[in-house]
Amino acid sequence: MRKLVYGMNLTLDGYTAAAGDDIGWSGPSDELFQWWLEHEQTTGLSLYGRKMWEAMSSYWPTGDRQPGATAAEIEFARNWRDTPKVVFSSTLEEVDWNTRLVTGDAVAEISRLKADDGGPMHIGGATLAAAAMRAGLIDEYVIATHPVLVGGGTPFFTALDDWVDLNLLETRTFPGGVVLTRYETRR
Repeated sequence: MRKLVYGMNLTLDGYTAAAGDDIGWSGPSDELFQWWLEHEQTTGLSLYGRKMWEAMSSYWPTGDRQPGATAAEIEFARNWRDTPKVVFSSTLEEVDWNTRLVTGDAVAEISRLKADDGGPMHIGGATLAAAAMRAGLIDEYVIATHPVLVGGGTPFFTALDDWVDLNLLETRTFPGGVVLTRYETRR
């Protein structure tokens, strides 16, 4: 059975994006970017909602050819292109870059994918992750908390019907006061 990991940068008040989908506060240090690269290199399959797919696919297919791209950005772009991806959307008609489009029930498809063999699946996008979270499918949470309050926007967590108990796996501090925490779901 595959593990499902949900991880993103978020504000101290719990948002992945400020109002208007503004993520200007989330620029990672070189050290944090390197950590995210190594995390993504463990991915067997990336799962995206439409908005996260559009953000990632608008830059990373050619991120290694951008002026001033760092070695880590070049490797991230290559890894992103090579990693199999599934995009969940009812509005997109096509996707590319080693990607499959799913227009049906996301929870049913994620459950089916979890039952397969393979490396960890990483889920990106708060809306898609919220559906997986409510269904109890997320095995690990990776949170890079930035020291900023934005007052509203897209929350990392969704409302749940029941408590979810977690075990702390890792805590690490990065430049700029960013604190990374990893938790596993206690089953």
